[in-house]
Amino acid sequence: MLNTVENGQATDKPDLLIAHGLFGSARNWGVLSKRLSTLRRVVAVDMRNHGASPWYDTQSYEDMADDLAALIDAPVDVLGHSMGGKAAMVLALKYPHKINRIIVADIAPVAYAHTQMGPIDAMRSVDLMNVASRAEAAAQLQGLEPGVDTFLLQSLDLKEKRWRLNLDVLAAEMDKIIGFPDVTGQCDAPTLFLSGANSDYVQRDHRDVIKPLFPNAKFAKIPGAGHWLHAEKPREFEAAVGAFLA
Repeated sequence: MLNTVENGQATDKPDLLIAHGLFGSARNWGVLSKRLSTLRRVVAVDMRNHGASPWYDTQSYEDMADDLAALIDAPVDVLGHSMGGKAAMVLALKYPHKINRIIVADIAPVAYAHTQMGPIDAMRSVDLMNVASRAEAAAQLQGLEPGVDTFLLQSLDLKEKRWRLNLDVLAAEMDKIIGFPDVTGQCDAPTLFLSGANSDYVQRDHRDVIKPLFPNAKFAKIPGAGHWLHAEKPREFEAAVGAFLA
């Protein structure tokens, strides 16, 4: 069972389940979870091989979808970013009866050509046994885009001298993570593909793939935001999610 962090109380509105992206955790969504919990219970998860959730030998989207499905007793709203967005889509296609609404943040149900091995290599290069602070670890994280080191360091357990990420499995399963499974089915739930206007992760031609799977999909962009739209424009992101759920 995945580790979860809950905010708010159960109401007559569906719970909101939040699935983070690669290298993330539930704690990354702490502020937004609290702000979105005024009208409903919000449950943010640590995905498998991340945070305080169990480590497994796979990181397939089918397995991640099954992990999320095990948490759902009544239909929920689901918000997933990047890897979490792909997991949310597979969840909705495999278990449409468990879904009320879906927000997919800056990702499409397609395979991407990029890789995320750079951050894994950077984390592996840190001499964990000889760092006493996050600042010392940050000094050893090399070759990353601005801000990525700060994000990754949220998953560093200084006391235990370890990353709260199963780097070996994430590396071995990278092709699955940047890909998308050959899933069948359709989910008729209202679906919002919410993207950063400065991001290229969701292209107009992706709609030809999205619409057969999610016929009630709508599309919106947040001006001035990139792939990390919820971190770069949190108030605008919150407003868009709140308006869609309302």
